Amino acid sequence: MNLLDKYITTIFIIKICFIILVLVDLYYKIKGEEHSIAVKKITYWKERFEFVFIILMSALLVYIFNPRHSKLHLIDTEMTILFYLFGIVLVVSSKWHHFIITSDWYRTYVKK
Repeated sequence: MNLLDKYITTIFIIKICFIILVLVDLYYKIKGEEHSIAVKKITYWKERFEFVFIILMSALLVYIFNPRHSKLHLIDTEMTILFYLFGIVLVVSSKWHHFIITSDWYRTYVKK
């Protein structure tokens, strides 16, 4: 197992931990315990895992798509899945509320 495979495995483990934390957080919210200490700890770690996932994926993208030394031949099924998940995480975790509220068309619509 080379260094790149270990790196990708680490990213997968972090993503799985993140998904588990999201599911546990959702469970607590459905149960009505969204203000408990456990939920605060889960939210803390969920945000940390998401941040680490984004940083590791960004570094992987820089490594693979470096214009001086392109490594496109290294893209395999696992990397394709990671890139797909990375795109989903970025779309879901984007600050849509801020984007919509600060737009001119929304302000015009709300004033009417």
